[in-house]
Amino acid sequence: MTNHDAPRPPAGMAGTPGPLLRLIRDQRIAFLLVGGFNTAIGAFFFILFQLILGDSRYLLVLLCAHICAVLCAFVLYRRFVFRVRGHLARDLARFELVNLTSLLINAALLTVAVSALTLPVLPSQLVITAGTMLISFFGHRGFSFRRTATEGKV
Repeated sequence: MTNHDAPRPPAGMAGTPGPLLRLIRDQRIAFLLVGGFNTAIGAFFFILFQLILGDSRYLLVLLCAHICAVLCAFVLYRRFVFRVRGHLARDLARFELVNLTSLLINAALLTVAVSALTLPVLPSQLVITAGTMLISFFGHRGFSFRRTATEGKV
């Protein structure tokens, strides 16, 4: 593959293609696949912590699931999609900032759904997750793993 045929990372990201990108050849699709997989992991953690902590502590359940899912997602995106190097702490901070935005929106909507609308916790969370996934996609694509031209490629 010549240099101009190589898949280009979106939004100024730099780095060698991750293993998934070499198979998929489109970083947007690879991002969505990892995001979908991590959404399933996040749902698993939410269900697990809900079983452990119970329905009445749904915001604590959400927080515990969030921490586990974010750490997992960060590793997956860095390893299999973006393949950026350096700036580990900065990337993790940016990654968490995007995820905290999603978490705050999630917590607010989940509180309204459960407390105000008296909807069941788990179905409410699954519906809300679909919306927060979009927020995460655009935030990570354009902010979390962004590299400037002066930072160079790996």
